[in-house]
Amino acid sequence: MTKESFQVYGLIDKKKKGEKLTSAEIKWFIQGFTDSKIQDYQMSAMLMAMFIRGMDPQETASLTDAMLESGEQLKFTGKNVIDKHSTGGIGDKASFILAPIASAAGVKVPMIAGRGLGHTGGTVDKIEAIKGFNTALDLPTFQKKLNSEGLVLIGQTPEIAPADRLIYALRDVTATIDSIPLITASIMSKKLAEGANGIVFDIKTGSGAFMRNTKDARALGKSLIATSKRFKKKAVALITDMNQPLGNTVGHSHEIIESIETLKGNGPKDITDISIALAAHMIHIGGVEKTFDKALKKAQLMVSSGKALEEFRKLLKSQGGDDRVIDDYSLLPQASEITLVKAPKSGYIKSFQNDLIGLLLIDLGGGRKSKADKIDHAVGFTFHKKIGDQVKKGEAILTIHHHDHQKEIAEIVTKKFLKDALALSATKVRAPKLIIEKLS
Repeated sequence: MTKESFQVYGLIDKKKKGEKLTSAEIKWFIQGFTDSKIQDYQMSAMLMAMFIRGMDPQETASLTDAMLESGEQLKFTGKNVIDKHSTGGIGDKASFILAPIASAAGVKVPMIAGRGLGHTGGTVDKIEAIKGFNTALDLPTFQKKLNSEGLVLIGQTPEIAPADRLIYALRDVTATIDSIPLITASIMSKKLAEGANGIVFDIKTGSGAFMRNTKDARALGKSLIATSKRFKKKAVALITDMNQPLGNTVGHSHEIIESIETLKGNGPKDITDISIALAAHMIHIGGVEKTFDKALKKAQLMVSSGKALEEFRKLLKSQGGDDRVIDDYSLLPQASEITLVKAPKSGYIKSFQNDLIGLLLIDLGGGRKSKADKIDHAVGFTFHKKIGDQVKKGEAILTIHHHDHQKEIAEIVTKKFLKDALALSATKVRAPKLIIEKLS
């Protein structure tokens, strides 16, 4: 802990006024919060000040360092230890697809994943739809399994960037999520601590992302790559579209099923394409293949040969999950009822208000409104149309999966979706480009 002593009120007030915090001040504040000497409400005030007033690159670096140094830091030998991070979106289940692909190709993938944040779903919440899957492995077990098996998926541990774990939970409920400095420090403190030697970033942009436009997504990508470079880590960032759900499903059990179907070669084109592209970059920067084109072919082969699916099965078995779900989806939590949302008129799907779709899932119980809420893995949505698709009046656009006691909620969700989350056009609409830009 730094020897300097500061006043909590004074530092919050300083940042509130838009003044720059020194490295010592930031480290003192983060350490104090981690040690429970600074209260939640004080950190919430600081986060809001940081959010509104912003942070320059030096402050962002200091915050990242402070959060990284708040816990243990792992190290692995070899350049093929590569992780991927997505900034989050609606229906983003790519981790369950790309990680087995990369691992089957010879990349070691150390995934320390997060839970839901704001309107977006969390990787840990989704995998826990599979009965028995243990995301709470200790670090020695995490290290041992990565070295021996090549693929591990756990939640954030008390030892890895504990400051981020505490701050992450506060940001989720204090509207301080979509800040480039806070996102950078959060992502990089975890990724650097977990010992990866390279990182592939999936920076989402659009109505379902925290970065609503390409300019902000590019700025975040550059911030993440600059931080990676500062720590001598290889990095690639793809800016990808999040103006509509990724894949056809939203909701925990439903996304696990779609992930397995994609590993079987039956997935929707968008989630298949982006998962293979991200896995290929992992294979490339991990040194398994010398060119991206060769890495792309390798990734495709891992799916077509069935090796990636078997890698996912191995992951489930290794961490106590019921691998029978791969062949029997009824073993996942199931909702008993469905409500069809039908097109009010004929036309073309013009747009979705994608963040609202995430919030509608939370209304069904498929997300948290407070830190203590439990996730309902059974509820969710299946989309039958994407942007650019033609639809006829009365044709189903969406299926809501819900429980018998949620019929009134399903009706409310239907009305909100048609009124606020869906826009139709009388003329043809071009489908959005999935991978917008690459930064490296």
